[in-house]
Amino acid sequence: MTRLLGFVALLGTLAACDPAELVQDTLKRTAHTVVFPVVNIDMPAEPARKATKCILDAASEEELRLLARDVGVEAGTSTKATIREIAGRPAARACYAANGVPPLVGG
Repeated sequence: MTRLLGFVALLGTLAACDPAELVQDTLKRTAHTVVFPVVNIDMPAEPARKATKCILDAASEEELRLLARDVGVEAGTSTKATIREIAGRPAARACYAANGVPPLVGG
């Protein structure tokens, strides 16, 4: 009975979710595993985590898809260039300032 109630609660939660939002969240989580190691080269883990969030928030859905393609492999030149481009956008820079993140090297 407890399992059934848990399953019903899970279904209710999923039904209340916006499918587009679920896709966006999944893309961001996947892209995070690609972006964070690149950013973490130039700064300690906590600022790198905040900077990564700022970069992902400034990225378009298409860019998130491009970044997510590199999951499980080391980011290549094209992926690093995409990260640098997004990192230099005004939205990302404003996010860094709001979160106390130092300027990114090359970004």
